[in-house]
This record gives sequence, C-alpha cells and structure tokens, in this order.
Amino acid sequence: MAAPNHMPDVEKDHAGSGSVNGGYDLHHDHHDPDTALKRLRTAGSISITPELFEKIYLSPKNRVSNNIRSTFGNPTPLALCGFLLSLTPLSNILLGWRGAGGLGAAEVGVYYFFGGLLMVLGSLLEFILGNTFPFVVFGSFGAFWLSFGATLTPYFNASIAYDPTHPAQSSTNPTFASTFAYFHVYMGVLCFVYMVCAIRTNIVFVLIFATLVAAFGCLAAFFFQIGAGVANMGLQHAAGGITFVTCLLGWYLFLVQLLASVDFPLNLPVGDLSRFIPGASDRAKTE
Repeated sequence: MAAPNHMPDVEKDHAGSGSVNGGYDLHHDHHDPDTALKRLRTAGSISITPELFEKIYLSPKNRVSNNIRSTFGNPTPLALCGFLLSLTPLSNILLGWRGAGGLGAAEVGVYYFFGGLLMVLGSLLEFILGNTFPFVVFGSFGAFWLSFGATLTPYFNASIAYDPTHPAQSSTNPTFASTFAYFHVYMGVLCFVYMVCAIRTNIVFVLIFATLVAAFGCLAAFFFQIGAGVANMGLQHAAGGITFVTCLLGWYLFLVQLLASVDFPLNLPVGDLSRFIPGASDRAKTE
C-alpha cells in the first residue's frame, strides 16, 4: 500500500506527469536536490515574509485554513487597474484639461466596466483568498464607481429629476448638487477609516487614502457651493489635482505589484509599516 501523501501541493503540481511525459517525481529515491528545490518553490510550499505578503496583497499577513493562495492568482493588481483607469481620467476631467468637464459623463462606460466590474470582481476574489481588508476596500470602491456611473446615466433619472425642463444643466441644479454632496462627505469618512487601517500596511497605501479624504472633502465642498448658488471651480480643480496625486501613487503601487508577480529583479520600496506596528495578536504573545 502506498504511503499517505503529506505534500498536497507537490502532488498537485505533478499530477499525471509520469516519465513518459517527461515529468519528474519528487518522491523518487534518485531525485536531484536542486531540481526538487525548484519544484517545491514552484508549488508554492515555501512561506513568504510578512513584508512581501503585505506588498502583494495590501493586507497584513493572516492565516487561512488551506493553501488556497498557492492555487489562485493574486487579484489585487486587477482591482487596482480598474481603480486607476477610472480615477486617472476623472482627475484630468476635474482639472478641466483640454476642455474636459461634465463630471466625466463621456467616461460612464469606463466607470461601469473598469471601476465597477473589475473592482467588484477583484473584491470577490480577495474574499475567496481570505484577505478581508482589500476585499472590503475594493468592494466599496467598485460600488462607488457603479453608483457614480449610474448618477451620470440619464436612464436612472438621478439628476434630471431635479430639473426636467433643462436636462443638459440638471447636474448643476442647486438641490441636486446639495444632495449629491453628502455622498462625497461619507466617502471621505469611509476613506479616513481605511487610512487608519492602512497604517498596518505601507506608506503608499496610507497616502492614497489620505489624498482621497482630502479630494472627497473638496468635492463635497464644491457641490455644497453649487447648492448655495456659487460655482467655485477652484474646489473642483483642487479635487482634480489631489486625485491626480492619488493616481500617481496608485500607478506606482500597481507597478510594484506587477513586478513582484513576475519575480522581477527590481525591488521597489513601498514603505512597509507592518513591522513597526505589531498587531494585537502579536502584542498578546509578547505579553
């Protein structure tokens, strides 16, 4: 009777690969140590450091009940891609570059399918991997982009309902603007909560949420000003400039993630904070 297998990852990596197909059996008595080590690394049976885990998943290292992270790919860059391809054009639009405007209504498809679809998909995959923090962050921002896109879609009658006689100017209606402002107020509150939690990840992630707090504050103030009958374009441009800084940080983080995914020899820093701020469970162990 064959001995029980205690290395499920290795078996999975070599299932059905006999000598006829050029496979290599790690359980054979005459295996080569160097080749065996490479196979073990490929199978994902070695554990990564907390710093590398945080860089890859944007979450402090946690435990899951199985080895699922070595089975599925990392969904974090996918969600970041959706976020950046939505926010970067919007930041340029808020700045009014080359005559852009209208809260990016021309980009509504991007908000739905990059911001909404990719971020919700990435969120669900983070949930499967057991990464709670990025799961919540990506899911909530996916919902934000879907909500933002729906507000700009005439079918949903979000802004036109406030000024049906002038649909082209309904987004600047004082009542609509004052009402829409509260959404940005509480998105700023949400980003502040994320910023506090991100202190256990890295500096780049913290700065992304810090700039988003400021940007949503400017957008809320901008819409409240429209509600008061004042079109303060300075606040809109400030929001655009701040979100553009957010995007620069996000593109850098996206590059870091993809470089790590292909084991690129260039190791870019993100300012890891997990080692400086121990978790509650780690403190309990030391005490």
